[in-house]
Amino acid sequence: MPVTLPQLSRREFLKRAVLAGAGMVTASSHANLFGKARDQHTFAFFSDCHVAADAALKNSGVNMADNLAASVNELAAWPVKPAAVFVNGDLAFKSGLPADYATFSKLIELVRALAPIHLNLGNHDQRENFWSAFPLDAVKQKCVPQKQCAVLETDLANWFLLDSLAVTNASSGELGAVQVAWLDSELATRKEKPAVIVGHHNLQSPGANSALNDSAALVEIFSKHPQVKAFVFGHTHNWHVETHATGVHLVNLPPTGYVFKAGRPSGWVRCTLARDGVEFELRSLDANHPEHAQVKKLSWRVG
Repeated sequence: MPVTLPQLSRREFLKRAVLAGAGMVTASSHANLFGKARDQHTFAFFSDCHVAADAALKNSGVNMADNLAASVNELAAWPVKPAAVFVNGDLAFKSGLPADYATFSKLIELVRALAPIHLNLGNHDQRENFWSAFPLDAVKQKCVPQKQCAVLETDLANWFLLDSLAVTNASSGELGAVQVAWLDSELATRKEKPAVIVGHHNLQSPGANSALNDSAALVEIFSKHPQVKAFVFGHTHNWHVETHATGVHLVNLPPTGYVFKAGRPSGWVRCTLARDGVEFELRSLDANHPEHAQVKKLSWRVG
């Protein structure tokens, strides 16, 4: 399954803080973390963090480690704990080096006081280095060789987490026939709740050559299983929400790291489920960005 980092107990979190010394938050600075109520219907999304081994490294004029730290601190200050946090691929800067994951792990530690974290892979991740980075926390899914996929069941929806990493540091992605068959089978046994699919790569569009190579197979899944209501992805570094011809909502997450096009927002997304739909809120790192706090309220397609 996508590597799942379980929520830390207060004791374990404080133990790690002491071992990390000045590099970690102090117990007193975040004493309220453990007393917050949890909202079982609220989730948080980070994507395209692109953290490098050197936390001071900049790309496109942006310090990616600083952006992730700012997003983590804002989530930690949120009035309630989320049910879970998803990091949807491209955790690492470029080639998925072991030291990239070491830096990422330190930066994300505070979130582990709040909720379990589910880590997906993107095209700038490296599978073996990624697995090795979390030796005490990682659980590998055996049903799809060399792929990470999992189902997270929650009260109002089932989340299907996919692995679209094909070749590290190559733009396009691929689910593969075995993973698509797994998704088809898992959906067939879970028809009673809305399904939200989460993967790193976007669907192919005319003229695009860096998206999901087997997009047609995923769209066929959309058509075959009416309980699929939304597809959440990253990769394009562009916050955008639209509806596919099948009625499935396409939610393109903003990058937590850097944007491709100047003027677009970076940050994270709050997601809250309802019985008949979902709400996505952009949390831009630039509070003055015109799309900051923009809320997209989406109703589920009928079926």
